[in-house]
Amino acid sequence: MSGLPTGDTAGTGPEQEPRPRRRIGVMGGTFDPVHHGHLVAASEVGSRFGLDEVVFVPTGEPWQKVDDRRVSPAEHRYLMTVIATAANPRFTVSRVDIDRGGPTYTKDTLRDLAALYPDADLYFITGADALTAILSWKNPDELFQLAYFIGVTRPGHRLDGSGLPADRISLLEVPALAISSTDCRDRVADGEPVWYLVPDGVVQYIAKHRLYRPDAP
Repeated sequence: MSGLPTGDTAGTGPEQEPRPRRRIGVMGGTFDPVHHGHLVAASEVGSRFGLDEVVFVPTGEPWQKVDDRRVSPAEHRYLMTVIATAANPRFTVSRVDIDRGGPTYTKDTLRDLAALYPDADLYFITGADALTAILSWKNPDELFQLAYFIGVTRPGHRLDGSGLPADRISLLEVPALAISSTDCRDRVADGEPVWYLVPDGVVQYIAKHRLYRPDAP
């Protein structure tokens, strides 16, 4: 017998409209440490694109980090990200890249999150500069099938988007915060403060665990 309501549409009243798909932002990064630039970018994208949630995904083993800098243990980076995002109800933190093990590739991140959020469209948030290199990433064609890409950029910055699918990529100017994780690490190593560059709880976490110090174990 056809026409019977099932699942979310089941009921005795008139037929209901299909539930709209959720919009989930994906903010991937090493977050070593997470800073206010990351948080402002995620907040701006969430507001402008009407995202229901922004998931921060600390990398497990970042494949693109080819310099001789030792990346902080994943658990430290995860906990700093949890601390930094706790006050915003739109923000959550996922362990998918950390728990998977091995090098972190964006395609694997998006596959795992697509399985966790089958009722959602994914919006991958990254720096605009990274978008120009996206064709060199692993399985670039699959990336555009898994998610929309939002490149956050400083006001006035121009991006050469040749070769990138215009219907899957958007650019968004965000307030120009001249903050980088590298600068934060260097300041800690030099004994300089990072107050107001990173959230207060992250400042305290860095100090408690003696991260980024020349004498760190």
